[in-house]
Amino acid sequence: MVSPYLPSAATVERVTKLTEKERLFTVTPLAAIGGLPVSFDPGQFFMCGLPGYGEAPFSVASMPVNSHINGSPKQSFDLCIRAVGNLSNAMHRIKKGDRVYLRGPFGRGFKTDELKGKDLLFIAGGIGIVPMRSFIKSVAGKDSYGKLTLICGAKTPEEILFQGEMDEWKDMGMDVRLTIDKRHPGWKGNVGVVTTLISSLKLKPDKTVAAIIGPPVMYKFVALALRKKLIKDASMLVSLERRMKCGFGKCGHCQINSSYVCQDGPVYRLTDLAGLPEAF
Repeated sequence: MVSPYLPSAATVERVTKLTEKERLFTVTPLAAIGGLPVSFDPGQFFMCGLPGYGEAPFSVASMPVNSHINGSPKQSFDLCIRAVGNLSNAMHRIKKGDRVYLRGPFGRGFKTDELKGKDLLFIAGGIGIVPMRSFIKSVAGKDSYGKLTLICGAKTPEEILFQGEMDEWKDMGMDVRLTIDKRHPGWKGNVGVVTTLISSLKLKPDKTVAAIIGPPVMYKFVALALRKKLIKDASMLVSLERRMKCGFGKCGHCQINSSYVCQDGPVYRLTDLAGLPEAF
């Protein structure tokens, strides 16, 4: 059996520039990662690395896509990487055909089967739209889910990722609402943090599940706004950010009291965090 501690090589099939800071990498593992086929839930993450630069956790921005390479069936998926450090800047220099090295997937994601029949409210702030894209792609256009609503906020219009795809989601019947933090030339949409868009929503408290991904500082304010709409804490799912190193709950970097984000999260029900004030 292949050790899950060993990274597996993956070929970069495509590099898409989203902004000056963010690039979308479509990668195809050359073999089963850790001896297992590629399979993951939206919200899970992979450790991705380059020789000489180490590795870091990156959220998956898509669901697995079947493809054929040299006649063999393979599965590709997207990783969105923001250039902020040595590894991520090195990633921004790689090209189509280069290799990266993956471990995973890790953690607990969004269990879409458990949400069938529910109205889904997606609330994304900043780079939080990256793992949210994976979640949305797994449920959009499917009759087994109720009303889909997306609230997405960023500092500027240019920093709202995947705007072209959001038009496609609208065509599928999704209610998409965008906002930016401050007034910007040419912007005709809402101005303010994401919570400013919640009060106008018409929600069914007994049927709505809210998925919240973004800067941790926004979580408590989003939760307060949703409670005013009578959404229960058990119906709020949040994804936590932590500096994860191993992915196996061994190194302790992501530990919050007795919970390991790399294993028990990153997706939690808000009720699961009631006794963990350090979570955000």
